[in-house]
Amino acid sequence: MYFFLSNLSLADIGFISTVVPKMIVDIQTHSRVISYVGCLTQMSIFILFGCMDNMLLTVMAYDRFVAICHPLHYPLIMDPRLCYFLLLVSFFVSLLGSQLHNLIVLKLTCFKGVEISNFFCEPSQLLKLACSDTFTNNIVMYFAGAIFGFLPFLVILFSYYKIISSILIVTLSSGKYKAFSTCGSHLAVVCLFYGTCVGVYLSSAVSQYPRKGVWASVMYTVATPMLNPFIYSLRNRDIKRAMWRFLSKTF
Repeated sequence: MYFFLSNLSLADIGFISTVVPKMIVDIQTHSRVISYVGCLTQMSIFILFGCMDNMLLTVMAYDRFVAICHPLHYPLIMDPRLCYFLLLVSFFVSLLGSQLHNLIVLKLTCFKGVEISNFFCEPSQLLKLACSDTFTNNIVMYFAGAIFGFLPFLVILFSYYKIISSILIVTLSSGKYKAFSTCGSHLAVVCLFYGTCVGVYLSSAVSQYPRKGVWASVMYTVATPMLNPFIYSLRNRDIKRAMWRFLSKTF
């Protein structure tokens, strides 16, 4: 779990590093100008680490499934070779997803405007600025989103279905609490990640006022990666004690 958690933290660092520095510069200079190449680069890296987060959360759900449903075989199944293999697969699938979105945008030859109604370059926002018909591009983009987003989410749902089924069989309440505690942090991160992700894409696809989706974008790009370490750290007793000491001194 900690192997995948450390890689999730690295992906979160890369995730926010593509958006937050540019956002700070824009606030300081009161200018939101970005070059075409810079926009494509930001979008490519942003989608890469976003898909990486998604894939790692899926792998971590499988890891929790093996730990709870097959605890005696866990060291044999989740050996270091499989962990590194799953990490490499997650990276190459994420790279494929980012390059596919880049190809969709590169097919656009002209734009009817130069203003993006968000603080970072997003494929759906760029498609709305295209002069030509983008129906095919939209179909491909949503199909790619279904493959790289919805299928991993189905794997996570199936893993938790098997986990909950196994937990309900346990008769001891202490055993149920221990099983739920091992999944609580991961489940909270999954809900936060997918909840904000769905909010961003629904607001950009449905709303006629794209600026209303900026707050969802802030949660998705800034708040969620920032909260992930805190959520996982709440299981650490030392961090809990330090937090309570800090709160008692503050209030």
